[in-house]
Amino acid sequence: MNHLYPIFLKVHELNVLLIGGGNVGTEKLSFLLKSSPEAQVTVVAKEFNADFMELATGKDSVTLIEDAYHEKYLGGKHIVIAATDVKKVNLQIRNDAKERFILVNVADTPELCDFYLGGIVTKGNLKIAISTNGKSPTTAKRLRQLLEEVLPEEIDDLLENLHAYRDTLKGDFEYKVKAMNELTEGLVGKK
Repeated sequence: MNHLYPIFLKVHELNVLLIGGGNVGTEKLSFLLKSSPEAQVTVVAKEFNADFMELATGKDSVTLIEDAYHEKYLGGKHIVIAATDVKKVNLQIRNDAKERFILVNVADTPELCDFYLGGIVTKGNLKIAISTNGKSPTTAKRLRQLLEEVLPEEIDDLLENLHAYRDTLKGDFEYKVKAMNELTEGLVGKK
């Protein structure tokens, strides 16, 4: 059973530390920036590969520090992502973060993670997160691709129209829920 609690974080208002500038670090930064283009990310790595540099260059919200990991970089951070290719370093990052009550993700090591970076589908204001409980990132990726294909681009227009309609409703919360349920019932084919 998947016991994870899904949340949507405003990473543009949080301080994220990413350690690693290789292929895995590139994937993690890409994921963050795709979901939140203004994500506040500090990246520490001994070196950055070309793909990483291409992704990070020109992003004001991304700060690059060419250095080995040191616990001093955890100061003022809310979230840490360990993406080095050295398991011992990743474990040290995890332990240092846990001592400071900072949420941590250790790439490709689910048992050391407080959270996973799952598949995300974004269509305007609609965002759907997909979790396989760390069991199969490939399945999450395929489900994301399927949902991106089948959800129409116009879904955002529907959300905007429903939001505008909701704003016109007068009455208490219970009334508004009932009115919105009646209006949207046809979306799932119920009569």
